[in-house]
Amino acid sequence: MSINWNEVITPKSFPFEVKSFRLVQTHISYVFITDKWVYKIKKPVDFGFLDFTTLEKRKFFCEKEVELNRRLCPEIYIGVVPVVKKGNEFFFEGEGEPVEYAVKMKPFPEEGIMLNLLKKKEVTTSHIDLINSKLVPFYKNARADEEVAKYGKVEVVKFNIDENFAQTKDFVNIAIPEYKYRFIVDYNEKFFKEKTKLFEERIKGGFIREGHGDLYSANICFEDLKNVYIFDCIEFNERFRCGDVASDIAFLAMDLDFHRERELSNYFVEKYIQKSGDEGLREILDFYKCYRAYVRGKIGCFTYASPGISEEEKRTHLENARKYFDLAYLYAGGIPKIVIFMGLSGSGKSFLARALNEVIGGVYLSSDVIRKKLAGLSPETKCIEDFEKGIYSSEFSEKTYKEMARIAVEEASYGRDVILDATFKNKAYRDWVRDTLKEAKAEVYWIWCYASDEVIKQRLDKRQKEGDVSDGRWEIYVKQKETYDPPEECSPILKLNTDDSKENLLNQLKNFLKI
Repeated sequence: MSINWNEVITPKSFPFEVKSFRLVQTHISYVFITDKWVYKIKKPVDFGFLDFTTLEKRKFFCEKEVELNRRLCPEIYIGVVPVVKKGNEFFFEGEGEPVEYAVKMKPFPEEGIMLNLLKKKEVTTSHIDLINSKLVPFYKNARADEEVAKYGKVEVVKFNIDENFAQTKDFVNIAIPEYKYRFIVDYNEKFFKEKTKLFEERIKGGFIREGHGDLYSANICFEDLKNVYIFDCIEFNERFRCGDVASDIAFLAMDLDFHRERELSNYFVEKYIQKSGDEGLREILDFYKCYRAYVRGKIGCFTYASPGISEEEKRTHLENARKYFDLAYLYAGGIPKIVIFMGLSGSGKSFLARALNEVIGGVYLSSDVIRKKLAGLSPETKCIEDFEKGIYSSEFSEKTYKEMARIAVEEASYGRDVILDATFKNKAYRDWVRDTLKEAKAEVYWIWCYASDEVIKQRLDKRQKEGDVSDGRWEIYVKQKETYDPPEECSPILKLNTDDSKENLLNQLKNFLKI
């Protein structure tokens, strides 16, 4: 019997008075949240690595979830309770023949969930210290018998990683460019070949434990810096839960990186090593960070492709998947690209920049958008200024170009490819950006776009009729052309006549960028 629990659970379904409740769905669970208790029902799904297709299996894994999670927060996991049906109604903890089972938990204070704190930039080193105070003794005492130790072997770890690659093949060139996918695959193959001894040393050192398996900010909750609850470990598959302690530590460190908290990430790892004495973790940390980032990217792909979600949700999940894959690429030693499109108004640079970004899934930075944001305007606001006046003055342009470059350095530091789109008509503009980009560990490419006057006039006329974030006009183009400094100092540079077809131009770009 398959039941849509979101449709049949009502306030009367609970064994206490409930005026309202909230449902949170994951890809494997229905979670019903009330002020007093939380009930989690497992979905009857089979993903290969997880099988909840029978009532007996769901009951078994409910019991397993309680047993395993009581290791880190026994006060939260109350037990497993039946769900019964009477007539057309369903009841938690009712009497009669169970039609389902649920994990019963105490609710967490939502304001204490680490994910929410990260979004508000409220996580401190004190929070990290509290996590380590719980994790160090947990791993020291966690199960570490021969059955667990096998999960540290190269062939088992490789199986998990190869499975990820196989499961994401359909998302290559959607969520991850093929060149990054290939780079990460090759990195892992090389690591396994060259570091076989390292895996053996980790096994002999007793670092393979029955850990958590899903240690990241959504599964951590703080109670006024007095206590930390680390919950929702993986109960459904032992090979995801058991493994090198470094894999769990890498997960949370990667998650902190993802939320742009690199200093806290480094602090977490350093303090964990100091308290645990696991100096060998350093050598394998980036390998497991890569693995964990790739897993989160994979989950983002699955969610993006799941039926019934809105277009806005699809865009959000796809963008998050791309961010995770970019982190994985960075941990694997990949070097991001900063691609600078330049040319006069109507030269086709914006069209081509956006087309390339559809291929690489990077961060697109338009001077038109950033300039207006700095001026406190919406991108759609028209600013019909005289040439190099108002927000197009030299002073405001300097501010705009430096802000574009600052963002590019920040994004590239997290593995993201970045596209800059601006005229760059003066050498000074290019110098401002070049000086800032020296801070970036990235490959920088310059793309010089141009077209015939006839084509440019047609484009600018069409743009004015259709509406566009750009304020470029024919008279502005003529002035730009009179004062243009050719980018002779830029290297490497690709010169593109955008009168050509989109297909040919993209092929030239791909060859130039080696993607």
